[in-house]
Amino acid sequence: MRIPNDYLARYEAAHAANPAMVDNYIAHTTIGDPLADAALAVMAEMDPHESHRLVQLGLDEPESDELKRSPEAVREFFESTQVIPAWVENANFRPGIRLFHRNSQLVLGAMVGGTLVEGFSTNISKSFFITGRLREHGVRRLQQNNRHMVEIFIPGGLQLGGDGWKLSVRVRLIHGQIRRLLAESDDWDEEAWGVPISAAHVGYAITAFSARVLIHLKNLGARFNEAERASFMQVWRYSGYLMGIPESILFQNEQDALELFRIGGLCEPIPGHESVAMANSLVNSAPLLVGISDPAERGHLAKYIYVISRALIGNELADQLKYPHNPTFGVLRWFRLQKRYARYMSWLVPGYAQSKSFDEFTALMEVSAFDEAGISYHLPDHVYDEESQWW
Repeated sequence: MRIPNDYLARYEAAHAANPAMVDNYIAHTTIGDPLADAALAVMAEMDPHESHRLVQLGLDEPESDELKRSPEAVREFFESTQVIPAWVENANFRPGIRLFHRNSQLVLGAMVGGTLVEGFSTNISKSFFITGRLREHGVRRLQQNNRHMVEIFIPGGLQLGGDGWKLSVRVRLIHGQIRRLLAESDDWDEEAWGVPISAAHVGYAITAFSARVLIHLKNLGARFNEAERASFMQVWRYSGYLMGIPESILFQNEQDALELFRIGGLCEPIPGHESVAMANSLVNSAPLLVGISDPAERGHLAKYIYVISRALIGNELADQLKYPHNPTFGVLRWFRLQKRYARYMSWLVPGYAQSKSFDEFTALMEVSAFDEAGISYHLPDHVYDEESQWW
């Protein structure tokens, strides 16, 4: 097993905590996505319109004769996306879907203030920092993230051909394309960092989107039962599978996901300047996501997000990410109190719950990337986002 240089310093201490999982995690830092990588390498040699057409066919018309005549690597990739694992049962996703929509606003808060920040505290931040996606088009990046999340939690969204299914596979292709562009650039140090957007990092990220979000949701005052909890995890597990995470590092349940998140965090280097830049860019982009552009209002909301985020991720990580020093005593308690008040109003006032649910769903749509032309099949064509085509 080759250990990338950045992981050497913490390897022995992490290894003592869970030897098998640490070795598995480190091994996956040098693994990308063989099927997607091979398909994208072939498509890179084609005319851009031709490769774009193949992606569109693969997601919209997988049985088309044109796709069947495509190069072998392309056919193999799209054929693999049609395979449904034995552990997938769409009916089992319903409780998790209810959990998501009942707490949609809190899910967004948990993601922006907790999960995404925790993800950026790892070497995941390096690919974002180098490509400049959050710097150049930060709001659109967050909107795309939200759109994917909304669609996988729409009933039927993860069925073959559903928008949640399409967007999960599209994420896989985007990861593969950026992995190829970064690997070919002078900015990526594979000896130090392993493969760009490695299987380890995508496997780690999906544990954050699922198990860590549930923890943050509880801290923010959400309510859900064990069946909803387990179902929420399975929605993310299948989406992760569609995103190309090999089952060798794809969690099986919440307990497994939390342990992988813990061990991955022990393996990852201490947050560097890329992590600091990405985490703070995320917090300061969030007000723009909800349409606040006035500098004073934007600064006020960003300050509030910093406080909530520090309370969620803890002072140690917040200090490593160079957050402003804000007291957090009672912050989450006050947040939960507001949530209880909303539940009380739903019980007391007829029609309040329905109206509030509609407003929350509408707000969710407004902060998601819904392009008029539908789902975009374009892929980045340059390692730097400011020089790439619009995707």
